[in-house]
Amino acid sequence: MTPWFLYLIRTPDNRLYTGITLDVPRRFIQHQNGKGAKALRGKGELSLVFSAPVGDKSLALRAEYRIKQLTKRQKERLVSGEDSFERFVGDLQATLARSD
Repeated sequence: MTPWFLYLIRTPDNRLYTGITLDVPRRFIQHQNGKGAKALRGKGELSLVFSAPVGDKSLALRAEYRIKQLTKRQKERLVSGEDSFERFVGDLQATLARSD
């Protein structure tokens, strides 16, 4: 089974866009060519600043939602490695297991 990936892209105005995909390089090229999310179209030169395997699509969707709820500072801590993405995913999995 191919793992899903969560990724963050930085725009020239320093915003962070969060997404998920099975193929990060292909998806990043789509974004650069204006074929991806509307939020990134016409924003200028984009930078892929973070990507990590998450697991299956369900977990990836939930991780994407949770990352999008974080503050800019919290996202920057993930990008810089100050916060562990693996721990973030582990905490998410534990939360989901408790709710089942």
